[in-house]
Amino acid sequence: MTGVAAGALAAIPLLDAQSAGAATAAKAKGLDDPAKKEIAMKLVSSAENSSLDWKAQYQYIEDIGDGRGYTAGIIGFCSGTSDMLDLVELYADRKPGNVLAKYLPALRAVDGTDSHAGLDPNYPKDWRKAAQDAAFQQAQNDERDRVYFNPAVSQGKTDGLGVLGQFVYYDAIVMHGDGTDPTSFRSIRKRALAKAKPPAQGGGETAYLNAFLDARVWAMKQEEAHSDTSRVDTAQRVFLGKGNLNLDTPLDWKVYGDSYHLG
Repeated sequence: MTGVAAGALAAIPLLDAQSAGAATAAKAKGLDDPAKKEIAMKLVSSAENSSLDWKAQYQYIEDIGDGRGYTAGIIGFCSGTSDMLDLVELYADRKPGNVLAKYLPALRAVDGTDSHAGLDPNYPKDWRKAAQDAAFQQAQNDERDRVYFNPAVSQGKTDGLGVLGQFVYYDAIVMHGDGTDPTSFRSIRKRALAKAKPPAQGGGETAYLNAFLDARVWAMKQEEAHSDTSRVDTAQRVFLGKGNLNLDTPLDWKVYGDSYHLG
């Protein structure tokens, strides 16, 4: 803290300082609060798996035809986008000789493609078998947090966003990744920043989140597999429209025409 800031703070009446501190503490509760994180997992699962039971998705695996090969697990790890490879490598480090370890050469070979070479026919069956192992479930949790959840929450807090804004970032990074292509999370954020300032830069939170969601919808429409924007239009925009910046329950939303409720 600089001397000027410290002096300015000292001039604030005690009661006001206490009120400001309480407000800051309340706002500081982020998406990483366990109860809020659970909500986030259910919201993403409703969009990714049409279910609120996100823990049932450890065993999920299929090729959804989006050019990313197999999509699997609680966050949609893909055989074509490195995150599945990183996950299986972590699992092999923690539990050598596990049922998926033998697929590592094939996963390295197909990374960056939609190929199943070396994975078919038994990889999906073995994935589902691995998903019964608590060590593999924990590896999925840890990679989800390292690659997607923690970076989204950190950037959201840096931008001065509340729980909803942090979730908006998280859902975007789950779908688009954080690469350098025009539809990546960082590119979406850059487009939003060209239209509005986040609270950390003196802007309004609602106006900025609307700008971000506009940019997100544009990015989704660039890819046929993601062209249904209901996870934004009838979910995140609903929460934002109600001013629910803290993502408090009850929550009601729709994704792909299906209705969901959290009490």
